Amino acid sequence: MSCVPVAGEGDGVCANCGKQGSDTVKLKNCTACRLVKYCGVDCQRAHRKQHKKACKRRAAELKDEQLYSQGHERPERDFCSICTLPIPPRIDENSLVKACCMKRICNGCIFAAKKRGMFDCAFCRTPIPDNNADALAMIMARVKKKDPEAIDTLGQRYCHGDLGLQEDMKKAVELYNGTEAAELGSIDALCNLGLAHVTGRGVEKDEAKGIHFWGKAAMRGDVECRHNLGCNEWEKNNTGRAARHWLISAKMGHEVSLENIKGMFMEGLATKEQYAGALKGYQDAVGK
Repeated sequence: MSCVPVAGEGDGVCANCGKQGSDTVKLKNCTACRLVKYCGVDCQRAHRKQHKKACKRRAAELKDEQLYSQGHERPERDFCSICTLPIPPRIDENSLVKACCMKRICNGCIFAAKKRGMFDCAFCRTPIPDNNADALAMIMARVKKKDPEAIDTLGQRYCHGDLGLQEDMKKAVELYNGTEAAELGSIDALCNLGLAHVTGRGVEKDEAKGIHFWGKAAMRGDVECRHNLGCNEWEKNNTGRAARHWLISAKMGHEVSLENIKGMFMEGLATKEQYAGALKGYQDAVGK
């Protein structure tokens, strides 16, 4: 039997033995590619050698469809908790995460609050901690409540040796990974895990694994990780794939991605339509 796509309707036939699906013979799709069906594990194993090449090709296509079709909108954590406006990339330079409530507030709202004489947290009104120990205690209080952003923040503090903590990248990766911040829903933790594996800081260097984490973050709307994926493809001379990533991040307001698309256009590696689309999307995203 050949590896042909399974029909959308009907029971179909087993790709190995040709047995017709029925009420008594339940066929199951190949979970990796969904191109063919099998009547059982034995038939799937027997057909594996013949099907392997087509399966891998279609599985890669499905993975790409998911990677490039998801994450075109910025996540909630990219918006200021006070004014609710999107924070320009890079968000760590244009905003602060408050230790008391783990809410991200843009620099503009922080400046406006201080101008009015408010030096407490502009979101929850908690007094600003007087020292590193108090700030760390606030973060730890949120960590105990399994706040994923607090766990990621604690990991970053270990990463940089802040708040009186000794720099410990292994501890940072432990907090980002496993049942901690990443699995609890922190996009930042996925980004940091990707960076740790790509650079080999605190964990054995594994670029493929790092790219995998960046991909998961990009599909959830992280602009920097989407840009990083484009850079990785560019370094591999996969210019078409790099352009697809940078087009997405440029339209989400990432200036460097826009400049990269412009450079590709000037070198004849991107079309006029691609650059025009990236420019318009960027301007819409940043309100220009």
